[in-house]
Amino acid sequence: QVQLQESGPGLVKPSQTLSLTCTVSGGSITTNYYYWTWIRQPPGKGLEWIGYIAYSGGIYYSPSLKSRTSISRDTSKNQFTLQLSSVTPEDTAVYYCARDGTVVAGRYDYWGQGTQVTVSS
Repeated sequence: QVQLQESGPGLVKPSQTLSLTCTVSGGSITTNYYYWTWIRQPPGKGLEWIGYIAYSGGIYYSPSLKSRTSISRDTSKNQFTLQLSSVTPEDTAVYYCARDGTVVAGRYDYWGQGTQVTVSS
């Protein structure tokens, strides 16, 4: 059973960088054809896809967030991270990490529980 767990500060000041880590257990982030994804949900709004780091290490970002986003991984710890720079209150959201298993299973098959991040001074 694959499990994902987000961790990081729950409160970030405007203009600072939001940093979150997703720790994966029960499966390797280098296993073929899985894409390790960050998604967020602002209050009262729908899910917003942020980007992924692939099993191969390839990275793709949402065009709308690309200029502020960095996703990386530590394969020795089986973790991947999100950094979002120059945050504003509009970046307040519940942030999720998830495994995109579309190629293998046709769906996002595992999600973290989500972590609330509030941007406020």
